[in-house]
Amino acid sequence: MSWNDIMVWLSAHYQDWFVFNPKEPILFNTPVFLGMFLVFYPIYALTLKSKTHALRNFYVFAFSLFFYYKSSGLYFFLLIVSGVTDYNLAKLLYQETQQAYRKFYLVLSVVLNLCFLGYFKYTNFLIENYNGIFDGNIPFHKIILPVGISFYTFQSMSYIIDIYRKELQPTKNVLDYMFFVSFFPQLVAGPIVRASEFLPQIYKKITLSREEVNYALFLIIGGLLKKTVISDYISVNFVDRVFDAPKLYTAFENLMASYGYTIQIYCDFSGYSDMAIGIAMLMGFRLSTNFRTPYKSASVTEFWRRWHISLSTWLRDYLYISLGGNRKGKFRTYLNLFLTMLLGGLWHGASWKFVIWGVLHGLALVIERLFKGIVRWPKNLVSHAFQVVLTFHFVVFCWIFFRAKDFATAFDVIGMIGKLQFHPDEWLTVISGYRNVFIVMLIGYLWHFLPSKVIDLMKNSFDRLPVVGKAIVLSLTYWVVYATATSGPQPFIYFQF
Repeated sequence: MSWNDIMVWLSAHYQDWFVFNPKEPILFNTPVFLGMFLVFYPIYALTLKSKTHALRNFYVFAFSLFFYYKSSGLYFFLLIVSGVTDYNLAKLLYQETQQAYRKFYLVLSVVLNLCFLGYFKYTNFLIENYNGIFDGNIPFHKIILPVGISFYTFQSMSYIIDIYRKELQPTKNVLDYMFFVSFFPQLVAGPIVRASEFLPQIYKKITLSREEVNYALFLIIGGLLKKTVISDYISVNFVDRVFDAPKLYTAFENLMASYGYTIQIYCDFSGYSDMAIGIAMLMGFRLSTNFRTPYKSASVTEFWRRWHISLSTWLRDYLYISLGGNRKGKFRTYLNLFLTMLLGGLWHGASWKFVIWGVLHGLALVIERLFKGIVRWPKNLVSHAFQVVLTFHFVVFCWIFFRAKDFATAFDVIGMIGKLQFHPDEWLTVISGYRNVFIVMLIGYLWHFLPSKVIDLMKNSFDRLPVVGKAIVLSLTYWVVYATATSGPQPFIYFQF
């Protein structure tokens, strides 16, 4: 390739690589990210040879800012302002000896973070409710929600709260802190990284074994397949259509769309988490597991120990415990559980349907805790299977409110499902018409419910492949990803949160 050819190619693809496109934000499952990472990684490997971690941290921070610019445009300035503010407040808090001033710095940081989050996420929600209740006419603001603001806000808050609790020392300098808060693999959709878990890693020598590289690639491949081959295909070809106009579809189609969204959101979000964890591992950093086959849960309590673990543990440690946890009697315990899930629902979005989703889960947790000592399930396979099926269908029901664009749509879906009757011929016609979609849904559920021993066997088989074999698997994965893409890369569901 001549120099002129290279310049022509660069001029043709300049905007794809270097300019933010709000219609096509950068995603892990796009050729642009693959190309950028292939350029980023060799230089990153060279920075590891430096005697200090400063060069590595600056390089990763710069790339993370660019990655965030490609995700959210000029809102990367908000990330810088928020990060520098929190760093300095945490430093003042750590140096302060008087408890009143320490509490002041903590409250100031939390208020500023919540104000940032509240303005971008909840301003129009509050205006809408004020206008509706008081017959007001306050105009809506033209606000674009920065991608991932809920995630990095919670990370910043965990940092200063841990310092206030004297469970963590602040970073040595602002660059180290910005490295933590902007780390690009998990910046825009989690997992939510705890400062106490991540910061010690940035001061250690990076080590990466062959087994870790293999596991990282295994996670990335699995995440890509879950996101693009299963989640996107189900969404575009079935779920979106039904939830856009549920009354135009049969009761059976509404039911299957609810099942479809249930596996879609799992494959979408756990697929992203797997890719984030895998990419971070390739860089020598370990992020916590975010999902552990949640639909195998035999209770809602167990579900929240398996689903979005980084959020559920954050809510437990920084909200539930701060409210008093289970230390102030049974009634306060139930109230704290309920409020934690209610606020967890509101964290997901500025809409009453998310509040209802959180309320339903909160009520379920309270009821389970209330009857824990009263109702004793037999300890056998049949009883356990019944509990799993019951929990699963409760979660599916709640997902309807999560997915529907408004309450009317949610109740339309529920109403249509309520009309379900056993009509084998009609069901077979629907299954035949959506054969490929239902096959993909079945694959998604089978994958989710595979015994852990089978997953370990797949991982070990991948480990034993020679380098050429792994390259072939990676190539086939990307071929399958783009062969099955029907309408281009789809944004990750949790980008909106």
